[in-house]
Amino acid sequence: MPEYDFGGQVAFVTGAAHGQGESHAQHYAKHGADVVVTDIGHNVETVPYDLGTGDELEATADLVEEEGQEALAIEMDVRDESQVEAAVEEAVDQFGRIDILANNAGIGSMAETTEMDEATWDEMIDTNLKGVWLAAKHVGKHFIDRGDGGKIVSTSSAAGAIGLPGQGHYVAAKHGVIGLTKTLALELAEYDVNVNCIGPTGIDTPMISGFTEAYGEETLGEMAEMTGPWNVFGDGGMIDSKDISEAYLWLSSDAARYVTGIYLPVDAGFLAK
Repeated sequence: MPEYDFGGQVAFVTGAAHGQGESHAQHYAKHGADVVVTDIGHNVETVPYDLGTGDELEATADLVEEEGQEALAIEMDVRDESQVEAAVEEAVDQFGRIDILANNAGIGSMAETTEMDEATWDEMIDTNLKGVWLAAKHVGKHFIDRGDGGKIVSTSSAAGAIGLPGQGHYVAAKHGVIGLTKTLALELAEYDVNVNCIGPTGIDTPMISGFTEAYGEETLGEMAEMTGPWNVFGDGGMIDSKDISEAYLWLSSDAARYVTGIYLPVDAGFLAK
């Protein structure tokens, strides 16, 4: 594992109650960062699996503290600008600064695009695209005001580069994250802010296990037949959140100081097929 040094820095992680966000928070802490962990704390009607709870969020904060770093847990809905703005202000009040935005919060659901109801579309776009923008907007303003740089890393998806049957709303949002990333990278460059995004393949998280329970193995199997395995290595299965966390660390570090505006696939060869 590379020896990154985030000592004296503060990472602000959205969607941190479980899954990838929990992993990112713990990895930043392992390398010396204090961490603000945020999550919605309740379920959303159109999402067919359990989202992060307040108790899970506190457990992530405990993991940060077990690494010897300070943690701040905030229940925050990324769809609500007033909540995002207040959370950023609370983080700055407690720590004095934010250095890294890990823009990870996201949801998943499935429906044929011509059969999808408006609420399913809206909640997906509001969470997976609008929420990325709102967090980047308010942390970005802090970076501009502070004047000494910063890092924004967002989670797109392998679905940000292709189409996926039954995932039109998710694909649209994740394509949008890539375009937003490129634009923010240009707008914030004069303030020494790097803005990048990552395109994971299928990750072994509560989202995937929730999909299996909600839609059944047969539905997911049909989608897998159309897309092929998510992982070209080994058995073609899911990869681990820690592999995405390592990419987050690199893009947040001085090792990537001249990397900005990129979409970095961490997809086990999925897009190369």
